[in-house]
Amino acid sequence: MDASGRGHTAAGARRGGFRAERAADGRYRWQLKAPNGRVVAITPAAFETAGEAERGFDGLRAGADELTARITHFRDGIGWVWVIPGSRNLPEVRSSRAYERYATCQNAFRRFVVLLSKQPPRELHEPAGPLRRTDGR
Repeated sequence: MDASGRGHTAAGARRGGFRAERAADGRYRWQLKAPNGRVVAITPAAFETAGEAERGFDGLRAGADELTARITHFRDGIGWVWVIPGSRNLPEVRSSRAYERYATCQNAFRRFVVLLSKQPPRELHEPAGPLRRTDGR
């Protein structure tokens, strides 16, 4: 704990922001965390590499001001979620949890858009396409 009485993270660790992670099936997804460390948005595990996940995030970040969400209620009655539809109407990104009230879900989406637009552009470390071997094979 630091002098303010708050917990702290390890040196270099960030509580908020973008994070790509590998799912159990070997594919990648990304999540966006608020500064308090709470996950606010997740994607399905749809990316072959962490670099693809970063590019997907960066594309969404660049168009943050234009995003619209579909707010739906779970059939099981556990609450409202926001979803940004992607290609073929499959979810591109969605809220990480369900909200009890419709208005709370709307506000959560607005906060997501603000948080997304504040994220810096990603430094993409992985090339967009496959690499050729340099040893002639």
